[in-house]
Amino acid sequence: MSAPESRHKTDTTIYAKRGDAPELVPVTPGGNEVGGGSEQYQTREDLEKALNKSKESEIELRKIIDTIPTLAWCNLPDGSNEFLNQRWHDYTGLSPQEAQGWGWKVTIHPEDLGKLLDKWWALLASGEPGEIEARLRRHDGEYRWFLFRVEPLRDEFGKIVRWYGTNTDIDDLKRVESLLSTEKRTLEMIASGASLAEILQSLCNAIDAQARGAISSILLMDSDGKRLWPAAGNRVPGTYVEAIAPVSIGPCVGSCGTAAFLKKRVIVSDIASDPLWVNYREVALSHGLGAAWSQPLISKDNEVLGTFCLYYSEARTPSDSDLKLIEEAGHIALIAIERKRAQDELRRSEAYLAEAQSLSHTGSFGWRVSTGELVWSEETHRIVGSEPGTKPTLELLFKRIHPEDLVFVQETIDRATREGSDLDFDHRLVVPDSFVKHVHVVAHAVKDEAGRLEFVGAVSDVTAAKIAEEKIRRNEMEARQIIDAIPQTIVVLNPEGRAIYANQVMLEYTGLSMEEVRSDNFRARTFHPEDVEKLREARQNALSGGIPFENEQRALGKDGKYRWFLIRYNPLLDEDGKIVRWYATGTDIDDRKRAEKRTQNENIALREEIERSSMFEEIVGSSDVLRRVLAQVSKVAPTDSTVLILGETGTGKELIARAVHNRSKRASRAFIRVNCAAIAPSLIASELFGHEKGSFTGALQRRLGRFEAADAGTLFLDEVGELPAETQVALLRVLQEREFERVGGNETVSVDVRVLAATNKDLSAAVTEGRFRRDLFYRLNVFPIEVPALRERADDIPLLVEYLIDRYAQKTGKRIKNISKKTLDLFQAYDWPGNIRELQNVIERAVIVCDGETFSMDETWLTRVDRKSPVPTIPLIAHLVDSEKEMIESALRDAAGVIGGPSGAAAKLGIPRQTLESKIKKLGINRYRFKIP
Repeated sequence: MSAPESRHKTDTTIYAKRGDAPELVPVTPGGNEVGGGSEQYQTREDLEKALNKSKESEIELRKIIDTIPTLAWCNLPDGSNEFLNQRWHDYTGLSPQEAQGWGWKVTIHPEDLGKLLDKWWALLASGEPGEIEARLRRHDGEYRWFLFRVEPLRDEFGKIVRWYGTNTDIDDLKRVESLLSTEKRTLEMIASGASLAEILQSLCNAIDAQARGAISSILLMDSDGKRLWPAAGNRVPGTYVEAIAPVSIGPCVGSCGTAAFLKKRVIVSDIASDPLWVNYREVALSHGLGAAWSQPLISKDNEVLGTFCLYYSEARTPSDSDLKLIEEAGHIALIAIERKRAQDELRRSEAYLAEAQSLSHTGSFGWRVSTGELVWSEETHRIVGSEPGTKPTLELLFKRIHPEDLVFVQETIDRATREGSDLDFDHRLVVPDSFVKHVHVVAHAVKDEAGRLEFVGAVSDVTAAKIAEEKIRRNEMEARQIIDAIPQTIVVLNPEGRAIYANQVMLEYTGLSMEEVRSDNFRARTFHPEDVEKLREARQNALSGGIPFENEQRALGKDGKYRWFLIRYNPLLDEDGKIVRWYATGTDIDDRKRAEKRTQNENIALREEIERSSMFEEIVGSSDVLRRVLAQVSKVAPTDSTVLILGETGTGKELIARAVHNRSKRASRAFIRVNCAAIAPSLIASELFGHEKGSFTGALQRRLGRFEAADAGTLFLDEVGELPAETQVALLRVLQEREFERVGGNETVSVDVRVLAATNKDLSAAVTEGRFRRDLFYRLNVFPIEVPALRERADDIPLLVEYLIDRYAQKTGKRIKNISKKTLDLFQAYDWPGNIRELQNVIERAVIVCDGETFSMDETWLTRVDRKSPVPTIPLIAHLVDSEKEMIESALRDAAGVIGGPSGAAAKLGIPRQTLESKIKKLGINRYRFKIP
């Protein structure tokens, strides 16, 4: 960094600019005598010339020192300063008067001044050259490390007449040395097993000591990749950490959250004004933080592992050396995180490997052929029957090999070492106590850099498997006889799923021989390629799971045609619960599949026709209010939450319900709609929950309700506010417990139905007035969606008009190309009390009467209706009570006063007997007057 030119000038500079030399004084060469004779003095002229020449040389020398690119100075023999060059004054900002003598000491860092003076006094005493490192204050108040070098100047008698010195800036070098030391310390801590938190805190301590005035911090990325958690930096205020943790990453989340999101360094020189800190500014400033520089810690796989951050108490712009420091510190932190994780992962892997070998009864080994050196894992020692501390040798191994297998094993090993080939063979071991083990050996032959052969492999104890195989072999003949007698295709598989036997029915169907069944390409030859590929992973996972499973596949017959088969897989287990065989039985379902396909195609065609003819095939509009509703639909659709759709009549509540269903996991299942207001209160329970045969007059057979029809699908309850109180109770039970009883039945029916409800009424008011159950309202109101009225989305009217005109024009066979501006203005200005339904009716009417290619409409068709305040509901309630009383009395009259039983009044009304008795009591009805004497 270059300093501005000092306003101060050195004594030499001032002296050099004077016009006149100082007056010359005669000098006595002989000591203290002062005489007047010319023989005692040089001539005045010669003396003046010599003195002027000396002064000119000194001035020239000091001018040169002022211009050299370093800080230079000259001290007197007693150590006090005589001269400091111009660059020194420019760097420190001190004037010659302020720095002369011992005034220069104010520029030395207080922590370094004592040791600098001690060194200086020692050099003055010894008269030897020397050097020392200390921090020198720059004109802007910042201290930087300098190397102070000094050399004595002696006269011809060896006496010191001056001390000349230079100051060299080594601040960057000191930082590099400190970073290297920090990196070395980090690696040592990793090797010694220190925790990651200790390692990162040590790094922060080192950076804090090096970066003056800085507070370092390290955050680590959460496993979700979306949040940062504090990991090190104990100088960061604890309350600040509590306020921000965890830090969510994003494009405007302070320095660290933004750096992690952008994957690049983020420098915020002034937290008080930077927009990245808008959400955290107050908490940062309240904790004395003025600047924040953050470096993301990015792995070689481009994964963000965390951030390294430097905070400063005041606003500050980083220098090049500051940027280098944060980059190097981040590099060290990244090394620590990656190496520590790799070390921990290695330890876990070793532990997992040892556990896996123990569980799988498989040991590992290494054998260097040239030296005979063997290395065994603990599990290998256990399999061979030796203690883990025993040195493994070939002699020990051959002593354990079964005598009948010894020659075979020796020949196999000799051939592999001679040819450099891999090993893969079975043999027996005789371990102590004369116990015989069956082992399977596999090894890979490799060569080191010198070309020496080594084997790296594994040995597995397969004794249990061998015993099981022998037992299976003994039972195979009997099993095959039974299998051949079964009139289904049967294939026997080994535990890995490879075919080892097929019954006669399978052989006759495929035309394959037993050898072809056992070949590697049996599945590829027998089953349809699409089914083989589609079911490959699922089949393999199911085989590994060890529990029965089934799938449907197309098998190729000897006639060259594929037929569908339902294949059921059942495992055969030994006494230890291990799979020894799989039995796959195939049932021909080709006829059923073809019938299903026909039905499916018919359903698809029917559904497409319904969708094509439906007015609400799609939601039309792009207004902000509609976009908000669609955003709600997108969020709630994938869940199974109950949705309550609110809005005026004709706003398209059913369309929203269908959108929720079509975007849900139940989209392929049924969408059942029930208009609760269109069904008589006495029949709504039967409609929703079904009824048993004879439960009421006219119930000639069992009928399934809408809930059962919608099982695994969606049930849409339109105008849910019109449900009778008894049905509200039953609906609440279904929502809570997913079960109900049919009317007149005792059997509990369980269903998996997602319920969507809609109403144009104020359910909150109905709850307050006691007309709607509060607990049911809360169950339905899990996720409310308010559908806007058409007047609230006037921007969508042009799109809706165009859509509806095109639809009805196609139906009527007309060609309408234009819409009159007057008509469109009328549409947008109109209040639309009937919402989209009214708009649809008006456009359909206008299209019918339209004779040309321009769409227009009669203004009188739009009737403005004044919106009135809701009328009191008391008369309606009274009317409902009277109607309910009349219905009950009519039912009692038909049942001759009998309440219960299949022909009683309760069955006729489709409500429980207890409910009817409660209503009779509540309404003051005398049921005995209907009795027939």
